[in-house]
Amino acid sequence: MAKTSTGIDVGHRTSKVLRGQYKGNTFHVSEFALTENRGGDLDDGWRNLGLPFKPTDARIGLTGRDVNIRYTRVPEVPDWQLRNLMRFEVAEIGDQSGSEVASDFNLLPQLPEVDGEDVVLLAMAREQMLGEQMEGLKQSGGTLDSFSPSAIALYNAWTHYGVVEEDTVLLANIGHDNIDVVISRGPDLLFARNLSGGGRLFDDAIAQRFNCSAEQAEKLKIDIATLEPGAKYETPNHERASRAILGAAGQLLSLLQSAILFCKSQVRITGLKVDRVLLCGGGSALDGLTSYLSSGMNVPVDYFDPFRVVDASSLEPEGAELLDEYKLEAVVALGLATMGSNPAAYSLEILPQDVAKKREFFGGTIWLIAAAVLGVAYLGFSAYQKSKQLDAVETENVGLARRVKDADRVHSATETLLDENEALAGLVDELQGVAGTGEQMARTMEFLDERLPDDFWLTELSSDWSHDKELRVERNYERPILLIRGRAREGTDSTTSQQQQMMAGLRTAMPDAAVLETFNQDLFEIDMTLFAPPPPPAEDNGDGEAEETN
Repeated sequence: MAKTSTGIDVGHRTSKVLRGQYKGNTFHVSEFALTENRGGDLDDGWRNLGLPFKPTDARIGLTGRDVNIRYTRVPEVPDWQLRNLMRFEVAEIGDQSGSEVASDFNLLPQLPEVDGEDVVLLAMAREQMLGEQMEGLKQSGGTLDSFSPSAIALYNAWTHYGVVEEDTVLLANIGHDNIDVVISRGPDLLFARNLSGGGRLFDDAIAQRFNCSAEQAEKLKIDIATLEPGAKYETPNHERASRAILGAAGQLLSLLQSAILFCKSQVRITGLKVDRVLLCGGGSALDGLTSYLSSGMNVPVDYFDPFRVVDASSLEPEGAELLDEYKLEAVVALGLATMGSNPAAYSLEILPQDVAKKREFFGGTIWLIAAAVLGVAYLGFSAYQKSKQLDAVETENVGLARRVKDADRVHSATETLLDENEALAGLVDELQGVAGTGEQMARTMEFLDERLPDDFWLTELSSDWSHDKELRVERNYERPILLIRGRAREGTDSTTSQQQQMMAGLRTAMPDAAVLETFNQDLFEIDMTLFAPPPPPAEDNGDGEAEETN
């Protein structure tokens, strides 16, 4: 749920308090109050601030001499280093002024004209002044969220509720003694500053011309003075009052033009050009002011009314009517409440040091202490649990060690048996080879003695422990292979027929033998072994009969 926040803008003529919450891309106003401040200073403003509701979680606006806004260009550095740089600068300014200073900073959006550097917006306020305002807030029954420059509140009111396009806009909140100025390019903030000057310039000019009090001068300004070009004056006093404020209007015009020049020098955007100007604040309601400034600045000048998109339906009829009457003066209060309610808003949050330390303690340090206590408790509990687990593991370890020892003994005995088996297998193979060679040789010689044709004789008969893939004896599985070489006498009839009869007899006499024969006229060669593995089973040829395998 969105946070409900209060924006307080204590001015030198009126004090505006607006309360509500930001949700659904707009602000929902729940309370609004406005009180007059004829005393003209902050103390009177807070004393006269009688509210029908408590301004809790208040974001208080700072303007004029109450706040110092500066711009600093720094290299792109990590956040911790940037905080240290700003801390040093604030400490230096505090030493120069001889007073305690509270501050906050934020980076401007990345500017395409600035390469390799960041532009830091630094806002500072005197601790003594913040303490006086906090005392006034306490007397009103409120609680502090933070202090923020009114110019930053004006910027948030614009980006949240204005018609933001890609052009460059100057917004000016004209109060009685001060002007809050913002220059925004599209949604990006370029410049924010507070200037001395405002509606008092016109009051003083009329008071001097008519030799009257400030109150009477302000009434004449509202009733009869105008800056409208070509205006027709109904009475001589109309003309006198209107001509009297021309000089003040020129000063106001110069202030706004100087703000643009100052922006160019501070942010170093030499080609900056303002496309339009929007006014708000009580001092902007002077008749003809927009036309006068438009003529002097050569850009369109109009009023900024954010309340066209703000939901005020929850207000009582009197409150809604009051807000509608003073909507130009309530823009900064709206921006302050928006910053307090919307965490994503661009913000500067200035806090007195004692408040900042207290929040840091309750917001972070106390949780670190609590975390440390919980950590120690957890470590103690964990140590107890681990001790019990260690005892169980050690007991299990003893049993496992005994099982490992038994397994090692069995493994060692098994390896000894395997070595003995391997040696015996080698001996068996050797004996089998000797016995097999003798048996194979004897059976073959017996066969040849009986079946070798009369006109055939042997040229070679040998046995070798070897391999032959065609005899199904693979490498590394060598077996005794018998080699028979012979020939037939020249002129012997039917040599081929006699060779075939001899081989048929050999296969009949030794059906388990693997035999390879080669006949070349009178020569014949036979390779054979009785120790080949059996041939693979015959494959079915598809018609139910098995094919023979040679």
